[in-house]
Amino acid sequence: MAALFGVFCGFILIIVLFTLRLFFVVRKGSGYRPGKKGSVSVLVVAGSGGHTTEILRLMGSLSESYCPRHYVIADTDKMSEDKIRTLEASKKQQDQGNFTIHRVPRSREVRQSWSSSVFTTMNALLYSVPLLFNLQPDVLLCNGPGTCVPLCLAGLLLGILGAKKILIVYVESICRVERLSLSGKILYHLSDYFFVQWPSLKDKYPKSIYLGRVV
Repeated sequence: MAALFGVFCGFILIIVLFTLRLFFVVRKGSGYRPGKKGSVSVLVVAGSGGHTTEILRLMGSLSESYCPRHYVIADTDKMSEDKIRTLEASKKQQDQGNFTIHRVPRSREVRQSWSSSVFTTMNALLYSVPLLFNLQPDVLLCNGPGTCVPLCLAGLLLGILGAKKILIVYVESICRVERLSLSGKILYHLSDYFFVQWPSLKDKYPKSIYLGRVV
C-alpha cells in the first residue's frame, strides 16, 4: 500500500513539474539575457563524487564575470565542500571570496526506493524554495545529482511568481553515453539549455545541445 501511494505521489510530482514548466514558458520574456549589465550570479549544484568533479571542471573554465557563485551541496556530502574551497582558492585574488556554500537535504540516496524518494524530494523542495528566493541567481547550473531537481523546481517557481527569471542550464554527465540519468530525464523537459556530451544522446533527444565534451 505504501509503495502504491509513493508511485501516486511521484506521478503527481511529475504533473506538477510539467505544469510549472508550461506556465513558465508562457510567462517568460523572450529577450531575457542575464549579464547584460555586468556580472552573472550563478548557483551551482554539486553532487558527490564524479558529479562534483565534473561541475567544478566546468566552473574552472568560466570567466570571472560569473559572480557571485553560490554552491549547493547535500547535507550528507562530506567531501564536496573541500573541493569547492580548493577551486575557489585557485582563482585570482580579486575574485576570491565571491562565493558561498549552502546545504540542503539530499533528495534521493543511492539505491533509495522510489516510494520513499518522493517524500525526501519534497522535503528537499521545502528547503530549496526559500534558498532560491533569498539568493535569486541569474543562472542555475547542474549536471545530474538528485539534489538539483527540487532546486530547479524552486527556480521555476520564482519565474512563475514573477520574482526572478532564472535560466536553468543542465549538463548531462560524461558517463551517460546511451541513456539520460533520472535527473536528466526530468530536467530535459524543464531546463532552458540541456547539454549532452555524446552524439548518440543528441540523436535520441533532439532538444539537447551537443558541443562535444565540455567537462
